[in-house]
Amino acid sequence: MQNDPTTIDRRSFLGAAGMVAGAAAVGAAAGGTGSAYAQAGSAAQEAPASQSSEPAIIRRIGRTGRRVTALGLGTFLTFDLMPGDPRERLRAVVARYAAGGGGVIDTSPLYGSAEITIGAFLSEMAETRDIFVANKIWSTGAYLGDTSHATASLEQSRLRVWRPTIDLMQCHSMTNAGVVVPLLRAWKNEGHIAHVGVTHHESSYQAELTRFVERGEVDVVQTNYSIFDRSAEERLLPAAADQGVGVFVNLPLEKARLMHVVEGHPLPEFASEFEATSWAQFFLKWVIAHPAVTCVLCGTSDPDHMADNLQAMRGTLPDAAMRRRMVRHMETIPGFAAIGTMAWYPGKDALYQGQIKQAQGLARARLAG
Repeated sequence: MQNDPTTIDRRSFLGAAGMVAGAAAVGAAAGGTGSAYAQAGSAAQEAPASQSSEPAIIRRIGRTGRRVTALGLGTFLTFDLMPGDPRERLRAVVARYAAGGGGVIDTSPLYGSAEITIGAFLSEMAETRDIFVANKIWSTGAYLGDTSHATASLEQSRLRVWRPTIDLMQCHSMTNAGVVVPLLRAWKNEGHIAHVGVTHHESSYQAELTRFVERGEVDVVQTNYSIFDRSAEERLLPAAADQGVGVFVNLPLEKARLMHVVEGHPLPEFASEFEATSWAQFFLKWVIAHPAVTCVLCGTSDPDHMADNLQAMRGTLPDAAMRRRMVRHMETIPGFAAIGTMAWYPGKDALYQGQIKQAQGLARARLAG
């Protein structure tokens, strides 16, 4: 097994003690965790993440040298609420993440109310002051080459997340990338953003992402990558490593589909060799261990799940031989090969009923009518 040499000591948590205690109370009131998470053991679930003595694994974005934690917090669907819905549970997630050493939050104007919610927490919590904020631009403009919509989106995001400079602004899902990416590069030169990125969550777009990486046009690329879908290894991850481009990973748990497949299955004994005590840590450590990966984005609305996930960026990581063994083990579990045919968040459809789901429901109703 390998110990990641790129680590930093944890921050002081004295100022966050009250937030962590409150997060624990909210998590307890919310009820038990799923069975695949429950295998983490009582210590991980009952104690605040800040009690861990292990340093957090950090990585550097090669083109700029910026240091970020290896585990980031994603906000798609999980942080999308309807106006007036209570946000205490999500506040507890962010509090645990920050107190546990987490340093990256990824959001987007397209994620319903997530961007506004994150901005509120960033402005309220002292421990989030140094959080690296990754945001996105989705803009086609009114006509070819029009950048006015993208500029308006930038200004809106700066107000929503309460930051004069966005740490990373990404062209969302390659939308109008030929216009948006040069604009992002100009914004970086002007000091509005610190890093330029491109994103997508589908493997079919990885060749296009790779071209931006190989041309040296971006500082960060965000792509899907998991123990199930390993296609990024073919060209994108090697190209990013060669170019010094940071890699932010989405879908590391395949939108809870991996957790669904292993429900009821015991964690293999060999997981102890890289200090994984839950299935979530098993899958997250598999991704973090790839040398080209900079930060793995994992979303949750459960404070206890957040506490468990945080342990994936600590301690020993699986080496290349162990990662192959992990894949072979998963290939023996029924349903693993069919994950790509499953709906996202199986069995959790009622859990994420925010603005996005409402809009999708209205669209389906219009089609049906």
